[in-house]
Amino acid sequence: MINLTDSALNAVKNVLATSAKPARGLRIMVEAGGCAGFKYAMDLAEQAKPNETVIERDGVRVFVDNMSRDHLAGTTIDFAVKLEGSGFTFDNPNASSTCSCGKSFS
Repeated sequence: MINLTDSALNAVKNVLATSAKPARGLRIMVEAGGCAGFKYAMDLAEQAKPNETVIERDGVRVFVDNMSRDHLAGTTIDFAVKLEGSGFTFDNPNASSTCSCGKSFS
């Protein structure tokens, strides 16, 4: 299961409310690449694809494809506001290492 902090939930709700394209949830994927082997990818989505699991919390839907689900099991996603920039962060217990940007892992 993926957990979104209250800060991440609020950020997703704000993005969904102001999106120019129709969106009903957040798609989260793990893709090959990045400096550590895998990278996180996120996008807005209108509906789940047939190969996706839907997780819902406080009215926010998260779509996770079945290939990414094992890589993301137990991950906590936060939205951090920092002086050098704001963005989503991933605390993934399945990652054996991460790169300094926090967007890539192995």
